Amino acid sequence: MDAGTAKAKLVIITGMSGAGKTIAVQSLEDLGFFCVDNLPPVLIPKFAELIEQSNGKIGKVALVIDLRGREFFTALSESLSYVKEHFTIGYEILFLDATDSVLVQRYKESRRRHPLAPEGLPLEGIKMERRMLEDLKGWATQVIDTSSLKPVQLKERIISRFTNADLNTISINITSFGFKYGIPIDADLIYDVRFLPNPHYVEHLRPNTGQDPEVYDYVMKWPETQAFLTKLLDMLQFLIPLYRKEGKSQVVIGIGCTGGKHRSVAIAEYLSRMLGSSDTEAVRVSHRDSDRDRH
Repeated sequence: MDAGTAKAKLVIITGMSGAGKTIAVQSLEDLGFFCVDNLPPVLIPKFAELIEQSNGKIGKVALVIDLRGREFFTALSESLSYVKEHFTIGYEILFLDATDSVLVQRYKESRRRHPLAPEGLPLEGIKMERRMLEDLKGWATQVIDTSSLKPVQLKERIISRFTNADLNTISINITSFGFKYGIPIDADLIYDVRFLPNPHYVEHLRPNTGQDPEVYDYVMKWPETQAFLTKLLDMLQFLIPLYRKEGKSQVVIGIGCTGGKHRSVAIAEYLSRMLGSSDTEAVRVSHRDSDRDRH
């Protein structure tokens, strides 16, 4: 594509302190993004003007905005609205999050102080920051929960999303999980499949996961499974194009059973095969808890 005709991409990276913004911006730098750390939100319109005046020379830009610039933070909404009204640049907001317990542990390991609680406990700053960022998380086009991600896995996730990515493409991330280990905090849609017959109570199936053909076939053979999947696919095929139209770049679908090993895994595998039939949809499936009890 000619540089003069390529549509500029503007990615705003934000989220909880300690959730991985540094890794995210480094990953985008590796993809050729021009990155600016800690840009005051009031300067976003000026930066957008420079991008458009570059005639394609600055085509991929990532801006890190966090609470280090909190005196300007309330201007973010107004700045983004101005960009949307006055420029042709498409933008998306990447919000990085993690559970409170994981963030506390990261602060303990790094021996850093939380920016909102320099003299107090990290948890105090984390809770304050979460309240301040609540609305911004709602604006995000993509939320990534880094609680269980190693740095290399987060980098792979970022690179996978933004390599040759078009702002009109929506990523469908399907993740299976076990309710006893907690609900994924970045999920947009949660479906509980604990009502399905459980392979855990079939002795020869118990050691395997929903990726095993025998377990998969067991979950799929029941009439209630087929009825559920028919209704679920109909709903998702209705919703996903509307999410894309709204501007979301990612939808995270969580499928949960008790332990995240059998039923949820099989259903997630099925959905990954059935969704993403168009050029504007990319499907990725992961199984958060399927190997937790393996040694």
